[in-house]
Amino acid sequence: MTQKATLLLASNSPRRRQLLGLGNWKFITAVSDVDESQRDGESPKEYVLRLARAKALAARFAEKTLDEDVVIIGSDTTVVDADAILGKPADSGDAVRMLNQLRGHTHQVYTGVALHRIRDGKTLIEMCVTDVPMRDYSDEEIIAYVQTGDPLDKAGAYAIQHPDFQPVESMRGCYASVMGLPMCHVTRALQEMDVPPLANVPTACRKLLNYECPVSGAILRGEM
Repeated sequence: MTQKATLLLASNSPRRRQLLGLGNWKFITAVSDVDESQRDGESPKEYVLRLARAKALAARFAEKTLDEDVVIIGSDTTVVDADAILGKPADSGDAVRMLNQLRGHTHQVYTGVALHRIRDGKTLIEMCVTDVPMRDYSDEEIIAYVQTGDPLDKAGAYAIQHPDFQPVESMRGCYASVMGLPMCHVTRALQEMDVPPLANVPTACRKLLNYECPVSGAILRGEM
């Protein structure tokens, strides 16, 4: 990949932009308009990988003037509790319901990533599944958090990094994936496309998130 080449992040999420910036790649963003409805019989894994690929391809066809060396990154994240997908809440009441459902036990966050290179159509997919143990927060904490409006655009009605609510008790998986972009998976796939990072992504990620990640090495080695 030449120095003029860039990445296109098919997302308007500020969290994904912040995470992708850890690699010091040059990138632009574009919003992909895709139907996020779950299909009948579709598993969480199938769902997030389909949407990640759809977002990447939608961005390709929406942006007509992309350089042939551009690599598009599409990503989708969903919260899964007892095999049920919890998307973004419909309203405040729905957010309260979801937070009550998740309270005090462990659920999973599935993040699918699709990388698509314009030049030759090469597409790679990555999947990260992270166990997320939620603390036993109070009813009052739920109401106060929902009143901030923060849960309304979040799958599962929470942001793991929220400084006041802090819903997660402890973690042993990929923190960045729960935020929406598993950066070691992205780095590994970009390296397969001859797009190495221009910074130490695991170190930068640990510093940003203040989290000693126990899985970054295994991911980069292709063991997870």
